[in-house]
Amino acid sequence: MLRARCEAPPTALTNLKTLDEELRALRAAAEELRARLGADFIGQERTIEQLVWALFAGGHVLLEGAPGLGKTTLVKSLSEAVVLDFTRLQCTPDLMPSDVLGARILVGEEERGRAGEAFRFERGPIFTHVLLADEVNRATPRTQSALLEAMQEAQVTAYGERHVLEQPFFVVATQNPVEMEGTYPLPEAQLDRFLFKIDLALPAREDLARILGATTGAEKKTAAPALERAQVLRLRALVREVGADSEVLGLVSRIVLATHPRAEGAPESVDDLVRYGSSLRGGQAMLLAGKARALLDGRLFVDAADVLEVAPPALRHRLIPNFEGEATGFDPNAIVADVLDAVR
Repeated sequence: MLRARCEAPPTALTNLKTLDEELRALRAAAEELRARLGADFIGQERTIEQLVWALFAGGHVLLEGAPGLGKTTLVKSLSEAVVLDFTRLQCTPDLMPSDVLGARILVGEEERGRAGEAFRFERGPIFTHVLLADEVNRATPRTQSALLEAMQEAQVTAYGERHVLEQPFFVVATQNPVEMEGTYPLPEAQLDRFLFKIDLALPAREDLARILGATTGAEKKTAAPALERAQVLRLRALVREVGADSEVLGLVSRIVLATHPRAEGAPESVDDLVRYGSSLRGGQAMLLAGKARALLDGRLFVDAADVLEVAPPALRHRLIPNFEGEATGFDPNAIVADVLDAVR
């Protein structure tokens, strides 16, 4: 049964019952999605959980890990488990912004029609529901910036024309560690557009053995999708309706402020190693992802546990080290842990 913090008035009982039934069905579909992803992406339940939260919260995800850990496999499995258009964009140093957004194409006389226009806009791969920007940090900063408007405003402005992207629009970008050859660091404005940054590590020995067995045997048949597009949109709308009281809003505010050096509540590690802390988007990311977690848990309110659970992936890419932090080996996960300990 749906859990709320207060009793509903009698006139709302029917509506609550209908909502409860609808939410049960949507949660069952979301659980099926997680199970499908878990079968294809073995040993990374935490990663899958965070990816699903981000999808329903309406944000985007940055996956970082060494080559060969299955980042692309995870996103392809997501596209197969949800009835959404999927496009893969392989990022390389010679990729141009027009290769992402689209370009104006000269048309022949038979295509000009009544308007007599000699050019038409050929839409690029960004016009999709799920966009996999594979190895995004191998593209130049100029090309990376082509994603900024689309990720924040769900629209593309090209040649003076505004094109609205169809919802849901979900970007999953993968990147190799910046220490690897041929990578460009993502600019701060680009990083801030991602709701979550998820770090992938090498699986445990038992999981690695299962992966080797599953990927070297007979190919599996593609199962029926777990979620429809309308269900994804409905879950996103319901996430926005999940309540957050003043206590939770105050907790999120304290966490964001504590990531800034010399701010109230900032731990010593932030004062010593951080140049810039989280933006307002970091607080929004924690709140929306916490609401998605609460909704999938059957609650119509977000609590402190939800916020603390989603804080690490929402903040780790929003902390900019100062000179000392870069020189001593900056660990954003440790900094976020210090922040959460300070505000608990």
